[in-house]
Amino acid sequence: MKDYGTSSIRNVCLMGHGGSGKTTMAEAMLFGTGVLDRFGKIPDGNTTLDYDPEEIKRKFSINTALGVYEWKDCKVNLIDTPGYFDFAGEVMQGIRVADSALILLPGKGGVAVGTEKAWAYAKDRKIPRVFVISKMDEENADFDAVIKQLKEQFGKGVTPFQLPVFEGGRFAGIVDALSGKAMRIEKDKLSAMDTPNALAETCAEIQEVLKEAVAETSEALMDKFFSGEDFTPEETLKGIKAGILDASIVPVFIIAAMTPACVLPLMDAINQYLPSPADIPAEKAGTPDEKTVEVKADAAAPFSALVFKTIADPFVGRISMFKVFSGTVKPDTTVLNTTSGKPEKLSQIFALRGKKQLPADKLVAGDIAAVAKLANTFTNDTLCDASRPVILEKTVFPEPALSLAVEPKAKGDEDKIGTGLHKLLDEDPTFKTHINTETHQTLISGMGEQHLDVIISKLKAKFNVSVNLVDPKVPYRETIRKKVKVEGKHKKQSGGHGQYGHVWMEFEHGDTEDLVFEEKIFGGAVPRQYFPAVEKGLREAIQRGVLARYPVVNLKATLVDGSYHDVDSSEMSFKIAAQLAYKNGLPQAGPVMLEPIVHVEVYIPDYNMGDIIGDLNKRRGRIMGMNQQEDGSQQVVAEVPMAEMFKYANDLRSMTQGRGWFKQWFERYEEAPAQVAQKIIEEAKKTAVEEEED
Repeated sequence: MKDYGTSSIRNVCLMGHGGSGKTTMAEAMLFGTGVLDRFGKIPDGNTTLDYDPEEIKRKFSINTALGVYEWKDCKVNLIDTPGYFDFAGEVMQGIRVADSALILLPGKGGVAVGTEKAWAYAKDRKIPRVFVISKMDEENADFDAVIKQLKEQFGKGVTPFQLPVFEGGRFAGIVDALSGKAMRIEKDKLSAMDTPNALAETCAEIQEVLKEAVAETSEALMDKFFSGEDFTPEETLKGIKAGILDASIVPVFIIAAMTPACVLPLMDAINQYLPSPADIPAEKAGTPDEKTVEVKADAAAPFSALVFKTIADPFVGRISMFKVFSGTVKPDTTVLNTTSGKPEKLSQIFALRGKKQLPADKLVAGDIAAVAKLANTFTNDTLCDASRPVILEKTVFPEPALSLAVEPKAKGDEDKIGTGLHKLLDEDPTFKTHINTETHQTLISGMGEQHLDVIISKLKAKFNVSVNLVDPKVPYRETIRKKVKVEGKHKKQSGGHGQYGHVWMEFEHGDTEDLVFEEKIFGGAVPRQYFPAVEKGLREAIQRGVLARYPVVNLKATLVDGSYHDVDSSEMSFKIAAQLAYKNGLPQAGPVMLEPIVHVEVYIPDYNMGDIIGDLNKRRGRIMGMNQQEDGSQQVVAEVPMAEMFKYANDLRSMTQGRGWFKQWFERYEEAPAQVAQKIIEEAKKTAVEEEED
């Protein structure tokens, strides 16, 4: 691969709803350049960019992958992202380093939720957007209907740059709307054909629309437009590129990717119309002393790069994918990681085409590549020249929406599970894991059930450990409502050294979650030296309540009386006596079950409001408020029992067709309704019996 300057590089993110044809289009582009000797197909599991075993098995993209190719004096880094919502974190990684977005949508079906999300992600990054209507060769593909949808949803800037030609109801060719020339599609090649009269008229209309759009990109062109002068080809191209850059022009192209020749005009358009890193505004970056600096895509500037994705390869080790934002870098260069503050040596640098590594002699500003075996570098870290330390903007990943517990299928696999999960954390910032010390469960959290299913499949494939996914145990609590005074006496005085501890305790509801222990002993009925033993006995006892063996909270315990023996009393005797008082007293003190309540904020389209509120009510939730958001969506604020929220991520996605999202956090404990408490108690008794049988 030859050297390319910054202005000859294109970083293009492929986005869209699942199944819209992104990976197939990328395969057609790579095949069209001649770097592939066969055209891979997703059903056959042999595409270049879906190379992960999980992707081959499931037949859809899970990871963001790079596919570099050279085409007519340009180097293009294709960034292929997944379309399924469980893998939104991968999309975030890809869009972070892209300079433009190609948003695919099928000719049959048109705009879907994934189309809307892709547009929103690209708009948020302020990068140009291009629509590609795919699968135009499929039956019932309707170009005009899709264009109408796009204009209605994304504005009048949406402009067809290509028009489809149909012969006998079959997709037969493409007309370039800017030149008016038509091309017939014949298997793996294109040939000239006559432009149908109706399409020639449409081309003329599009050219007029583009003239106006081009005129609006500068005052000089506006003056020329109003004076009736024609633009030169150079002025037209410059105006179109400016319009695409500021998103006032959103081109639409068409493909039938299973006919690889169909993508060649699109590849020409990428070179011609889409911006290079040199055309993109400078990045704002921080410095270690908290200043803000601009980082421009200049090959002569000090080196800086962002690691946007990490691959945990069981054979090669950690592979760090990065984009150079400024400067030039060569293999065997030592750079500074400003996140860790440690130096890193970039030994061998390579471009990626799927899993194939293509060694690079150097990388200039704007290019994307990878490096293996960096010791202290992870996703979102900045690498730079030590002479100019900067901190590039990190990708903000969505928080996990679903948590489940993992249980080993084979005893003794706990350590292997922990090791495997922590290695998988390196490559997926939307995946989290932790051990709940109270329930003794290992919890994994992700974007949805499909995401977690992929995690446990990788655990099996990469680390040879099998697990089951189960619902997490809810961390219930118990407390009391009444005040009681009870006795606890531990007496063992037959043979040998005796044991004697005797207490009278008052138990009542306390104001704090933690145990409050007091003593009101008069006349030395219980010597002061035994007070800590009484408290210790109670602290051990409250770890198991008397209803369902859950920890007891908001308990105040007062030692009011008792007795002791000069010889047989000991700390252990008083500790046991306190626990006996607890065991005798709590059942009389009106024990109740408490359940954890979470604060929930749900973000949805306005038309889903009724369904969402109704569903939260069914979950025993309390609606606390509704707020209109700047983007027109609605925020529903509620408090809901934690036990009702474990599968909410899946249900919300189903109710809103993937448009809704939510966040939640623990708020407090509340008394559980009687029927709920009874069910918890019965399940606890059943579990206790099973444990005894084991």
